[in-house]
Amino acid sequence: MNQKPSNAFIGASWAALIVGFAAYNIGLFNATMQLNEKGYYFTILMFGVFSAISVQKCVRDRLEGIPVTSIYYSISWFCTILCLVLLTVGLWNATLALSEKGFYAMSFVLTIFSAIAVQKNTRDSISTDHKSPQDN
Repeated sequence: MNQKPSNAFIGASWAALIVGFAAYNIGLFNATMQLNEKGYYFTILMFGVFSAISVQKCVRDRLEGIPVTSIYYSISWFCTILCLVLLTVGLWNATLALSEKGFYAMSFVLTIFSAIAVQKNTRDSISTDHKSPQDN
């Protein structure tokens, strides 16, 4: 039985998503790296958010008995891991200060985690809104 998430948790999840996404992108905007490097890091963030949400959805669908193909489930996991590897390799080889590398890594992780939380909260809210009072 799913409970609707609290408004505080919903708000905190959205705030974390906005802060992580904004911080990462403001950092990219202000960075002295070339435009193609900025594009690389931005693409990793967007791809990472999408793939992590796909993993969360696949896991949740399987738990609820909704069919998910093994190929989509595997691709979702592969893409999520690939984003983490690409970010790690990019930051490892970047000519950035360690504090900048840490900033990008932490804001990336915050964005990915909070995107998963926002998606879960949205799904929980929708699923509890569609249940009738007799179901509880």
